[in-house]
Amino acid sequence: MHDRARLRLGRSKVYDLIRTRRLPSVTIGRCRRIPASALGDFIAGRMERAA
Repeated sequence: MHDRARLRLGRSKVYDLIRTRRLPSVTIGRCRRIPASALGDFIAGRMERAA
């Protein structure tokens, strides 16, 4: 499943999060990948702020 599908965000928003370094990513060739641990950390941080 794509990260943006898991986050329920559009491609532009995901790239904005990457650009502003709120969502870490790595580049492999021409592809941009978000490590599963970074995605989990991002979601956990959002849940903590919402509580």
